[in-house]
Amino acid sequence: MGLGALSWAVFEWARNPYVLLMVIYVFAPYLTNVVLGGGARGQTIFSSWQTLSGAIVALTSPFLGAAADRMGHRKPLLALTVAVMAPAVFFQYWALPHQAALPLWAIQAIAITAGVSYSWTEVLHNSMLTLAAKPNQVSQVSGLGLALGNAGGLLVLIFVLFAFALPGRIPIPGLPDHPLFGLNPAAFEPQRIVAPIVAVWLVVFAVPLFLFTPDRNPSGESLIKAIYHGVGNVARTILKLFREFRNVGLYLIARMIYVDGTTGVIVFGGIYASLALHWGFLEMLAFGVILSIFAVAGGFVSAWLDDWLGAKRAVLIEVIVTLLCLLIEVSITPTSMFFVIAADPSQHVWAGPIFRTAPEVLYLASSIVIAISITATYASSRALMAHLSPPGMEGELFGLYALSGSASAWLAPLMVTVFTAVYQSPRAGFGAIGLLLIVGFLLLVFVKPPPRPV
Repeated sequence: MGLGALSWAVFEWARNPYVLLMVIYVFAPYLTNVVLGGGARGQTIFSSWQTLSGAIVALTSPFLGAAADRMGHRKPLLALTVAVMAPAVFFQYWALPHQAALPLWAIQAIAITAGVSYSWTEVLHNSMLTLAAKPNQVSQVSGLGLALGNAGGLLVLIFVLFAFALPGRIPIPGLPDHPLFGLNPAAFEPQRIVAPIVAVWLVVFAVPLFLFTPDRNPSGESLIKAIYHGVGNVARTILKLFREFRNVGLYLIARMIYVDGTTGVIVFGGIYASLALHWGFLEMLAFGVILSIFAVAGGFVSAWLDDWLGAKRAVLIEVIVTLLCLLIEVSITPTSMFFVIAADPSQHVWAGPIFRTAPEVLYLASSIVIAISITATYASSRALMAHLSPPGMEGELFGLYALSGSASAWLAPLMVTVFTAVYQSPRAGFGAIGLLLIVGFLLLVFVKPPPRPV
C-alpha cells in the first residue's frame, strides 16, 4: 500500500471524530437535551435540522460529484469544503441554553452547514478511492479508512473522557480533580469544548491527503461551468441507471434504504440509551469509547469478508447482523430484557461505577456488535460501489452514492418521530428503523455482484 493510499485513509482519521463526538455521543445529546429543551420538543427540533441538512445534501451532492468529474482534480473542491466545515464545527462551542451566546437560528445555520459540508467531503473523498488504491486493494484501503476513522474518533473520545468527564467523578491516580483548562461543568463547557477540538483535528490531519494522494489532472473547466454542465451529466447519468446501468441503480436504491437504517441506529442508539437507561455524560462518553474500540475492527472485518465472500455477500451479512442486534436493543428497559425476561435494577452484575445492571450490559454488548457490523457495512458498501462504477464516472456516481445515503438524514428521524408519537413509545420509534434494514436487505439480494478484482 503506497503513501497516497495511506494518506487517503488518514483523511477518515481527520473526519470521523465529527461523527462520533458531534453527532452521536457528546454534542448532539447536549444540544437536544440542554439547548433545545429536551424531550419531544428537543428531538423534534433536532430531527427537523437533520431533515433540512439531508435535503440540501440530496439536492447538491450529485452535482458536486459531476462537477468534480468535469474539473478533473478533486483536491481544490475538497479543500474548499474543509475550509467551510471546520469553522462551522468550531463555532458550535457557543451553542448555549437560552440563546445566551448565539441565537437559535445561528446555531441551526452553523450546525446544518457543518453537516452538509461533512457530506460534501464524503463525496469528494470517496471519488478519489480508485485514484488512491490499485483495483485489487480497494477493499483493503476502504476498510483501513474506516478503521482509522474510528481509531481517530476513539482517541479524541478518550481524551475528552479523561480530561473533562472523569475529573472529580472517579478517584483514579493521576487524574485531575477538576476538568482541565478550568472548564466549568455548570456552563456545559466540557461538552461544548469538543467542537473546537474536532475542528482543529480535522484541519491538521487533512493535510496528508492534499500532499500525497494522487489526483486527476485539471481539465481547465471552471467550477461554475463544471456545475452547469454537471447538471446535464447527472440527468443523463440517472437515465443511464435505468437504461444501461440498472444494476448500479438498483444497488443505489438498496443502499439508500439500508444506510437509512444503519445511520438511524447509530444516531438514535445513543439517544435511546440516554432515555431508556438514563445514561448521562459520563456513561455516554464511556459508551462511545468502548464502541469505537470495537468499531475499529469493523474496517478489517469488512476487508476479510470482501476477500472471502465478495463485497455484496459481505454487505448482506453485515446488514442482517445489525438488524438482529437492533431487535435485542429495543427489547431492553431498566427492568426487562428480550421483552419478557424481568430484570431487577437494584441487582448489579459487577461493582463498577457504570453499566452495572444486566440490561445495561446486554445493551452494551449488542451495541458493540452493531459498531463492528455497521462500520463493516460502510466499508463494504463503498468498496462495492467502487467495483460497480464504470471508469471515468467515479465522481458522478459517488455523488449519487452520497445522494443514496442522504435520505438517512431525514427518513430515519421522521420514522422515529412518527412511530414514537403514534405509539407514545421511544421503543417503537427506535425499533421502526428495523423496517429500513429489512427492505434494503431484500433489494440488495437482487443486485448482481461485480467481477472479483484480480
